[in-house]
Amino acid sequence: MTYDEIVKGIKDLTIQGAEKIAIAAVDAFSQKLAETKDREQLKKYMDELISLRETEPALRNALKYCFENFDKVENACQIAHDHFKKSQELIAEYGANKISDDMIVYTHCHSSTVEAILIKAHQQGKKFEVYNSETRPKFQGRITATNLAKAGIKVTHFVDSAGRTAMKHADLFLFGCDAITSEGKIFNKIGTEFLAEFANEARIPAYSCTNSWKFDPQTLYGFEEKIEERDPKEVWENPPEGVTIFNPAFEIIAPDIITGVITEIGIVKPETLVLEVQKHYPWMLAQ
Repeated sequence: MTYDEIVKGIKDLTIQGAEKIAIAAVDAFSQKLAETKDREQLKKYMDELISLRETEPALRNALKYCFENFDKVENACQIAHDHFKKSQELIAEYGANKISDDMIVYTHCHSSTVEAILIKAHQQGKKFEVYNSETRPKFQGRITATNLAKAGIKVTHFVDSAGRTAMKHADLFLFGCDAITSEGKIFNKIGTEFLAEFANEARIPAYSCTNSWKFDPQTLYGFEEKIEERDPKEVWENPPEGVTIFNPAFEIIAPDIITGVITEIGIVKPETLVLEVQKHYPWMLAQ
C-alpha cells in the first residue's frame, strides 16, 4: 500500500486494530523516510499519521521510536515493525498458559492478540470453546468468530445485549486493549466494561491482552487519554429529528475489576505496567 492508501485506510477503518494500525503507520513513515531525511518534513508526516486516530498510543509510540531513531539506529522502522510480531508470539505463549481443557473463554470485539492466544492454545491441543459478542455497530466480533472457526475452534456468537447471559457460563474473559494510562486504566472497545464488571462479580478471571507499547506515557504528566467518537451514521443512517446518536469507540475499564494484563514483558497488574515499561523501554517515557 502507498502512503496515501495507508492514510485513507486508517482513517476510514479499513485498517483497524491497534497493532495493525501501528504497523501500517510505521510502513507509511518508512516510505517517506526512503524519500527524505529532512527532520522537519518527516515530523509533518509523523504528525499527520498520529492525527488519524485519537485513542491509539501504540501508533504514537511506534512512530516516535522511528522518528527519534531513524538517524541513530540502523533499520529503526524495521525494528519497530518486528517488535509487534515478536511481542505477539510471546503474549500468545503466556496467554495460552491460562487456558485449559473444557474451558469456555469469552471475548469481545476483535483483538489480533486475543485471537493469537486462542489459536496458540488450540495448536497446543487444548479443547475449549469460545463465546464472543458481535460488537455493534461495525460487527468486529464477526471477524473474531470467522477467524477462530477457520482455525478449527468452536465458537458461539452472541448479540451484544446477551453478553451477561453468555458470561455466566464462561471460565475466562480475554479482551484486547487500545490504550493504558499511568493509573492502570484500560481503554478498550465500548461494551467491555460491563462484561469486566460482571466477570469481577462472578469471580471469573479477566485479562487485557496487549502489547505494552499501548501504554500512553503522556498520562504520566496529567494528559487525559481521549476517547474517539465515530460517525453517528454507523449507528443510524437517517435518524428522526430530535434523536441524537452517541457513538463512542472505546470506554475505560478500571484496573481494580480485572485480574491482570498479559503483555510481552509478562503478566502484570495494570497499575504496575508503567514500572515494567520504564525498565524495558525507557525511551518511551522520555519527554
